[in-house]
Amino acid sequence: MATGGRKKTNRTKKEETTWQERVIQIRRVSKVVKGGKKLSFRAIVVVGNERGQVGVGVGKASDVIGAVKKGVADGKKHLIDVPMTKANSIPHPINGTGGGAKVLMRPASPGTGVIAGGAVRTVLELAGVRNILAKQLGSNNPLNNARAAVNALSTLRTFAEVAEDRGVPIESLYAQ
Repeated sequence: MATGGRKKTNRTKKEETTWQERVIQIRRVSKVVKGGKKLSFRAIVVVGNERGQVGVGVGKASDVIGAVKKGVADGKKHLIDVPMTKANSIPHPINGTGGGAKVLMRPASPGTGVIAGGAVRTVLELAGVRNILAKQLGSNNPLNNARAAVNALSTLRTFAEVAEDRGVPIESLYAQ
């Protein structure tokens, strides 16, 4: 019988449960075609495992459920790794851009929480960051803000990476 197939589905279900998905926006969009207007839905979805991996995806379909599924698949294709400190914060202040949106992020001490708004907050929570200060500047478009947040998180570097690039011991990076 097909017991081997069953085990595979159980294993994939366990892997899927570690990923969390949050829909930021669902928008009805239309395209003008020969017969009139064709309506479809655009879903912006953030996918993350709350352990340092996060991605933003966009899906379009004629129904909402299909758009969300496509958005989740797109988000999993565009995953990034986020370096974090022991205090579940980021290693250093960073700026990110996406379209007309700019995002400013600064590390925070333990107990601060996630101080951010809109799509940036969702991205940071699903990345697993617990203590951070963030501000959206420029556009308030959720897609551009989410992409700006991912851009900022992807350019973060740890002290160990910087020390390795410079070819110096990590102790020399800290202020005297």
